[in-house]
Amino acid sequence: MSLNVAALRQQFPILSREIDGKPLIYLDNAATTQKPQAVLDAIIDYYTTCNANVHRGAHQLSDEATRRYESARDTVARFINAGAREEVIWTRGTTEAINLVANGLAQLLQAGDEVMVTEMEHHANLVTWQQACKHSGATLKVVPINERGELDETAFESMLNPATRLVAMPHVSNALGTVNPIQTLTAKAKAAGAWVLIDGAQGIAHGDVDVQAIGCDFYAFSGHKLYGPTGIGVLWGRRSVLADWPVWLVGGEMIQEVTYQDATWGELPNRLEAGTPDIAGAIGLAAALDWFMALDQKAIQTHEKALLASAHAQAEEFDGLQIIGTAKNKIGVMSFMLDGAHPADVGFILDRQGIAIRTGDNCAQPLMKKLGIPGTARASFSIYNTMDEVDALFSALRKARKMLA
Repeated sequence: MSLNVAALRQQFPILSREIDGKPLIYLDNAATTQKPQAVLDAIIDYYTTCNANVHRGAHQLSDEATRRYESARDTVARFINAGAREEVIWTRGTTEAINLVANGLAQLLQAGDEVMVTEMEHHANLVTWQQACKHSGATLKVVPINERGELDETAFESMLNPATRLVAMPHVSNALGTVNPIQTLTAKAKAAGAWVLIDGAQGIAHGDVDVQAIGCDFYAFSGHKLYGPTGIGVLWGRRSVLADWPVWLVGGEMIQEVTYQDATWGELPNRLEAGTPDIAGAIGLAAALDWFMALDQKAIQTHEKALLASAHAQAEEFDGLQIIGTAKNKIGVMSFMLDGAHPADVGFILDRQGIAIRTGDNCAQPLMKKLGIPGTARASFSIYNTMDEVDALFSALRKARKMLA
């Protein structure tokens, strides 16, 4: 089936905006996706009909808010095929979800233990493990990538050993678009006795995510890259692991019993969710997932692949443009360099033509240093982008090349 992109676009109010008199062409979806009206309506409806705190109030508004909030947890569990709803832990985003695991791991690690990451990590899945190793005396090991931006699987396997306690890797590289073979790599890491965490920030919106099929212990993602609101995210964790995982944040809701001298923690998911949560964010994320799951997933994937294929084909014919990241298995991210032009200048000129892209190091400074570049310009595509917008990107790049020559 083909995707009716024109009809789809009508559901996103922001896409009717103009920038400096030009129609908005939004190609920064790897940073955040836009929100359909269904998500905006769900958030407004919560605040206008049942705004109250959850799990606490002895009144109807609180009961209604609690039902919607916990129903959102059920929706997430179905979306990722969690083994149990209690395995879905609300966070503020992927970064907080990874920090939750890393802070717990720091209490379990000791000198001689090892944590493995990759050369393509976002800072959120690198600095967290650096800190965990520093606090515990463990060693951080980094798996290399090849010239195409693909993980060196031979090196990955050779670096695994009995000292490996945890492997953390991205489902998809935010800077390169590389899709990692996480199911295969997870199986190898588990065979070595390691826990596995997948940074799913970029992967969650581009393909079926089945945490049980992947076989990992943790999967982290953000709502805002899946057509949901900012400030809400999810840590999925295997119940057998989370049940005894060291707590990070403490306070209200996660307590079982407290005295002036001590406290004990509640059961999952409460024990890892301290304080008043982002209730509207959870409800908005559930609305985004319901909306997304109603679409033809195969048609979405076909459309996104076609957008990337068109962009790559035009880039290969574009004199002076170099694609950064040419993995065989990619999603809709095209990072690039324009000869003689700083990425920030390219981004500025494109913005004046109504085209929104990302420029800079993509929160992956070590990767940029390895590649020997200051950063990239990055166009990232989503389901509401069109082939005409891909063409407009390259028309704008031709103008930028003339202006910066």
